[in-house]
Amino acid sequence: MKVEAWVFGVTAAFVWLFSPLYWFLSGDWTGTTALVMTALLASMGFGYLYFHASRMTPRPEDKLDGEIAEGAGELGFFPPFSWWPLWCAACLGVMVLGTVFGWWLFGVGFILGGVATAGLVFEYYRGEFAH
Repeated sequence: MKVEAWVFGVTAAFVWLFSPLYWFLSGDWTGTTALVMTALLASMGFGYLYFHASRMTPRPEDKLDGEIAEGAGELGFFPPFSWWPLWCAACLGVMVLGTVFGWWLFGVGFILGGVATAGLVFEYYRGEFAH
């Protein structure tokens, strides 16, 4: 995790260094604000990763004498193909269109979105992939 922390740290330092330079050369408020917010976000990522990297046991790829075999084993659970994210996105689209064409359409999208979200959450409790 220290490598990931330093990637964020170098990015934050670069953006912090060039934000004032961008302001002086362009005078653009929008770009300067975006650069400062990018620097803040990268600094936050660096702080979080550095804090946790110093308090956890190093992963095999973090150790200088780490072996490839140390990282072997099960990596985790990867879900199979699912249609539920498509229906969640479609319901969100209906809700957005409901703010344009009428609040009744927003309500329909909200109700169907609840059904789609429940289907996404409880997908692994029924059917072929039940645990």
